[in-house]
Amino acid sequence: MRPPRSVLIWLVLLFASIYLMVVIGGTTRLTASGLSMVEWKPLMGALPPMGEAEWLAAFDKYQQFPQYQQVNAWMELADFKKIFFWEYLHRLWGRTLGLIFFVPWVWFVARRSLRGVWIGKTFAAFVLGGAQGLLGWYMVKSGLVDVPQVSHFRLASHLMLAAAVANYVLWMGLEIRFGSRLRFHGPTWAIIGLIALQVVWGAFMAGSKAGTLFTTFPLMDGRWVPEGLGAEPFLYSEVAIHFTHRVLAYVVLAAVSWWAWSHRGQTGLRQAAWTAVVGLVCVQSLLGVATVVGGVPVGLGVMHQAGGIALLSASVVAGYAWAGPSRPRAERPA
Repeated sequence: MRPPRSVLIWLVLLFASIYLMVVIGGTTRLTASGLSMVEWKPLMGALPPMGEAEWLAAFDKYQQFPQYQQVNAWMELADFKKIFFWEYLHRLWGRTLGLIFFVPWVWFVARRSLRGVWIGKTFAAFVLGGAQGLLGWYMVKSGLVDVPQVSHFRLASHLMLAAAVANYVLWMGLEIRFGSRLRFHGPTWAIIGLIALQVVWGAFMAGSKAGTLFTTFPLMDGRWVPEGLGAEPFLYSEVAIHFTHRVLAYVVLAAVSWWAWSHRGQTGLRQAAWTAVVGLVCVQSLLGVATVVGGVPVGLGVMHQAGGIALLSASVVAGYAWAGPSRPRAERPA
């Protein structure tokens, strides 16, 4: 038995809240604010510094770490407050997300709106959200020693776990609205995999700061294949990461265009999902070009990251639409 409409509304709100968390996280990264809070206090850190003395103490702690010493030694307290704001907001919204999940979940269980397998399925999202918080601190720690830059592998893991939780919640919402799906359509999920890989490479671009390496399009410093490709290990090379991200963009655009043309004339959810995927992949391509040509400005960078997650979610809806419905169990003869 599927949960009632109230649970569906809750899941939609939860998905939107996770999506907003990704947008705040992208802004935090692009404003170089992620290393401003050098301690992790998941329970006691809900309040910001109160009063001048607490602000000076927080600033003094920040001054003990590489980002201040190597990059931001020019900062005064007022400058520190600006970057502190985004990281604080990012962590505060994470706590808020926990409440948005847990309080309604307890209510729905108590009211028996969630029963049976749905209790465990929905609670799994809470567990994954908690793991996301731990992974976020693990990512931040990588930038608090020696080099003031987080590991692009940890950044990609952090982003993709957020995307996984969001789309898991989205899938549950689709199941409540339209019914469960057990069989999957291989070609559609291959394209979902391609889009997910491109999002991963976007995180590599952000974490390694490879996005500012080439600010021309379509050529990279006048070349289709940039100079220096292969000079360093592939996953650690800014040149290779930037080049691969552009190549994957062409592959995704071609794959989505081919799929949409080959399966034109669909109706209902299938048509709506693929229309969204095609539209978003075109918007993402334009945003990607504008972002690199502009030298990765904060506004465009945030829009590009948000667009990537929206594209991935739209493709997951398409994957759901093309999956076969679950088959009811055959009744035993009397």
